[in-house]
Amino acid sequence: MTTRPELPGMPESYWMATAPGTRRPASETDTTADVAVIGAGMAGLSTAWELTRAGRSVVVLEADRVAAGVTGYTTAKLTAAHSLVYERLRRTRGPEGARQYARSQQAAVERIGAVAAELGVDCDFERSSALTFTTDPQHRAVFEAEAEAAAEAGLDASFVTETDLPFPVAAAVRVAHQARFHPRKYLLALADDITARGGVIHERTRVTGLTEGSPCKVTTERGTTITAKDVVVATHYPVFDRALLFARLSPRRELVVAAPLPASAAPEHMYITDDMGKRSVRTAPFDEGRRLLIVTGEDFTPGAGDSHERFLRLDAWMHAHFPVGDTAYRWAAQDNDASDTVPLVGPFHPGAHHVYVATGFGGWGMSGGAMAGQLLASLITGTEPEWAGLYDPRRLRSTVREGASLLKQQAEVARHFVGDRLKSGHVDSVAEIAPGAGAVVRVEGRRCAVYRDEGGAVHAVSARCTHLGCLVAFNEAETAWECPCHGSRFGVDGEVLHGPAVRPLPPRTL
Repeated sequence: MTTRPELPGMPESYWMATAPGTRRPASETDTTADVAVIGAGMAGLSTAWELTRAGRSVVVLEADRVAAGVTGYTTAKLTAAHSLVYERLRRTRGPEGARQYARSQQAAVERIGAVAAELGVDCDFERSSALTFTTDPQHRAVFEAEAEAAAEAGLDASFVTETDLPFPVAAAVRVAHQARFHPRKYLLALADDITARGGVIHERTRVTGLTEGSPCKVTTERGTTITAKDVVVATHYPVFDRALLFARLSPRRELVVAAPLPASAAPEHMYITDDMGKRSVRTAPFDEGRRLLIVTGEDFTPGAGDSHERFLRLDAWMHAHFPVGDTAYRWAAQDNDASDTVPLVGPFHPGAHHVYVATGFGGWGMSGGAMAGQLLASLITGTEPEWAGLYDPRRLRSTVREGASLLKQQAEVARHFVGDRLKSGHVDSVAEIAPGAGAVVRVEGRRCAVYRDEGGAVHAVSARCTHLGCLVAFNEAETAWECPCHGSRFGVDGEVLHGPAVRPLPPRTL
């Protein structure tokens, strides 16, 4: 068997490695609050903080640790420049829709800067421009149109052909007055301020049930019940399917590598391109005389093959284009794309009166999460920002426009749901699985997800995702089982690593 090259760097997010945080107790008793917030990432904690500031009593329920999910593995660009979004919004939502999007996202950038200053948070908040670029001269007209649309929407945007990247570009859209920061340091400080104001945060408390009503009731895997007038579902991918939002969300993973480079050679601004399988570049403070270059790319659907080669390609690209040292960190992020580009933030479904959702940030969850916090807090306290309709999950006009995207996504889900069952297993028997590898194997008529650890011990669980029943696939580089339909991820023992699944994969005896 051919030995694959070792992956470079520590397999951990830089944000997680440099901000360990304080552990918070799990929910052990029933409790009552004005608002229950499910999820302690950017959207959940931003909402909880805005509500405690407004005088509401809040309980936050987190399945893992504060800011240790998607938010702890982001690239932490804080910007209203979301790649090539404004020309599309101008066409699909009209000039006013594009302006509302720009105003709300830029307001979120400013909000984080203001809160960090107010709380005295040392979260490496730095101002920077954000540039979307291409190396293909044939795309120049697209970028000229985007620069015009972004400027018309109210951003300080311009078309440029010169950057401080160490290679030439054919065209770029530059948006000034954006920022970058350390998201976990910021959110840990936000969590401390929430509790200082009387809010309660429970970690290691996975929510498994929601009963809507007056009041609402949230139940957890620990058997506790939180009674609240209002509930916010901010779990990245909603853990409840009653709104059928899974039909409008496409999960994807991106890989990240990071390495130090001399401060004198570090790009001053933030960059992103869809060229080369997508590449996103930013830097962060590192140590004396050096900054950390953070490069993101290699998008793929969870469960769609192993990420080992993708990590190697991304790392090779970073070393080929920048004067970096040895790779220090590597990690992966997961995002959900809304089928019509715009996040879904507001009432959970047409009949919801006290349940709200925040999802579909499409890779821009830092500004999107802060925006969601302001929007949801306003709705719950009785006001409605001008852009509430833009993000409303109940929107119908855009659902007609997004028909093609909806059909494409559901066809992909159907392909996995049916097609994966028609395939033979990756291997014919458990004996063929090498140490450190995993495969779906048919055992006595049932498909089992089987992993053999480096010591040779075999770990077997059901291969059916506990969300809606798609078959999982093994990601060897990240040692996890992944569902290609809706993005749920599981450990080799079946533990839920990432929703929407809330129940583990049941163990199987071989």
